[in-house]
Amino acid sequence: RTSPDALGAIGNGTRAVCNDARDGRRSGKGRVSHARGGRAMTAIVAVDIGGTHARFALAEVDAGKVIKLGEAVTLKTAEHASFQTAWQEFQRMNGAPLPRATAIAIAGPVDADVIKLTNNPWIIRRSMVCEKLNVDTFVIVNDFGAVGHAVAQAGPEHFHHLTGPDQAFAPEGTLSIIGPGTGLGVAHVSRTGGAYHVQATEGGHIDFAPLDAIEDAVLARLRKRYRRVSIERVVSGPGLVDLYETLAAIEGRAVQQYDDKTLWQMGMSGEDSLAAAAVDRFCLSLGSVAGDITLAQGGFAGVVIAGGLGLRIKDSLVRSGFAERFRAKGRFEGLMASIPVKLITHPQPGLFGAAAAYAQQYFEKE
Repeated sequence: RTSPDALGAIGNGTRAVCNDARDGRRSGKGRVSHARGGRAMTAIVAVDIGGTHARFALAEVDAGKVIKLGEAVTLKTAEHASFQTAWQEFQRMNGAPLPRATAIAIAGPVDADVIKLTNNPWIIRRSMVCEKLNVDTFVIVNDFGAVGHAVAQAGPEHFHHLTGPDQAFAPEGTLSIIGPGTGLGVAHVSRTGGAYHVQATEGGHIDFAPLDAIEDAVLARLRKRYRRVSIERVVSGPGLVDLYETLAAIEGRAVQQYDDKTLWQMGMSGEDSLAAAAVDRFCLSLGSVAGDITLAQGGFAGVVIAGGLGLRIKDSLVRSGFAERFRAKGRFEGLMASIPVKLITHPQPGLFGAAAAYAQQYFEKE
C-alpha cells in the first residue's frame, strides 16, 4: 500500500510505459499530441512547486520549444496534504482529464528517488510519478534549473536591460544567472551550435567578500552567528535585516526589530530612510556578487538577474551603484562593461522553464 506521504493513488496499477527524462529515455511513447496548423503538438502539465505555493499550467511543446503556456493556477501548499491532492485539485479546476505528460520544477535537490522539498512537507517519489499522476512521461528539475531553461528559451520581450550594452545576448557562449530570493540561486547556460545546456549550481554558498568598511561591519556581525558567511547571507531577501541593523549600529541608532518583508516594504516605499539605505546596500552587494559569478563562470555572453525579488527592485537596481559594482573588477573592468546585464521579466519563469526542460529532453535532436 502506498504511503500517504508519497504522491497518493490516482491510477489503477502501474503504467506499461513510464519515461523519466533523468534516465535518458526520450522515446515518443506516451505523448499526448494534437494537431495544430498541420503540426503535432504535445500537451503537458507544467508545475512549479515552492515552499508556500504550487503553480500549475497547461503547456504545449514541440521541436524542443515551448509553443504555448496557459494561464497559471496557484494553490497554497499548506491547504493540500500532498502533491497528489494538489494535482487532483488542478484537474478538478481544469474540468477535463489532464495530459499524460508533466514537467515539474521543485525548490530543492531533485537527484534522489525520494525528493523532499525545501520549506514544504510534501514528498515526491520519482519511481511512482507515472502511476500516481496517471502520466507516461515526466521531467523533474530544480527550480533554479527551470529558470535557466526559461532564460535559454524566453524571447527578448521577456528581458529588461539593466547595464552594459543595450543589445541582445550573444547567440553562443555562457550566460550567468543570479537569482536572489529566500536564498540565492546561481546557474549558467552554455550555448553552442544552436543547442544549450543548463547547469544549476550551489554558487550562493561561496564566501562573502566585503569591499568597504560597511560590508566589513556586516561580515563581522554575521560571523558572530555563523562559522562561515556565504554570499546568500547578505544577497537574499532575509539578508536585508542584517544590512539594516548594521547600518543602525554604525549610526548608533536604536531601531525596532522588523522582519525582512516589512523592511523591504519600508525601504522600497521610502517611508524609512535607513531601510531605503539598506536596499541600496543590497543592490551594491548584488552587483559585486553578480560580477564575481560572471568571472567565475565565464558568463561573457550575458548576465541575467532572476527571481521575484529582482523584479521588485528593478528600479532600485538601475538607480543604485549596482552597475558600478558589477564592473569594478580591476583590470577586467573593460570586459565587464562589455557584457549585457538584463532582468528576466517573464511572469512565470518556473512554469515556462519546466515546460522548456521537458521540450528539450523529449524533443532534442528529433
